[in-house]
Amino acid sequence: MSETRERILGMNLIGGALCLDFTNTIGWRVGSDSDEKLYDYEDLVVWARHVGTLSARQGKELLERAASEPARARTVHRQALALREALYRVFSSLASGNPPQPGDVAQINVAVADAYQHLRLAALGDSFAWEWHEADGSLDLPMWMVARSAADLFVSPELGRVRECAGEKCDWLFLDASRNRSRRWCDMAECGNRAKARRNYARRRGGAAPRGAAAPTGKGRKA
Repeated sequence: MSETRERILGMNLIGGALCLDFTNTIGWRVGSDSDEKLYDYEDLVVWARHVGTLSARQGKELLERAASEPARARTVHRQALALREALYRVFSSLASGNPPQPGDVAQINVAVADAYQHLRLAALGDSFAWEWHEADGSLDLPMWMVARSAADLFVSPELGRVRECAGEKCDWLFLDASRNRSRRWCDMAECGNRAKARRNYARRRGGAAPRGAAAPTGKGRKA
């Protein structure tokens, strides 16, 4: 297994929503120190399997389809990354109390409209459930699932709980489920502890440790 695949399968799913976990497939978007996880369409399928949105059968079918339609797979991969960044910008803006850019909302709307074209109600005895219609083998399926998750979150009361990690060189997004809505870190064991170490280091040196200050041991990358 490649190093990239291992890192995808080892990712912490801290977003609290599929669409937020999707935005977290890259770390630190500024500069050359970004930590991209999704280098190609196969990575997208590996991630979708990791988060549990695709079955083993579906993943196998998509990889076979991608192998037979490489140009289409590359296009879907590019579209998925573009959707990811539009979602990040909108959620990040909302988390900081700023209005999203209309162009980003329009781009997300295109993906949402495409996804909902493929949803159908399926009768399950005396109840109903949503299912993806004519989705088997469609290379767009992972993106449809992300777009639906985003649409659900945008109209949910949980939208006000979207936060962006306050850690140095971390822009991961998550739903703050704390009672007083005071969670600051994507993961206390990683970004939280590093921030604590910086504060302790600054106190020993007699100064303050701003968010962008380097920790004594440097900043590691999330799995």
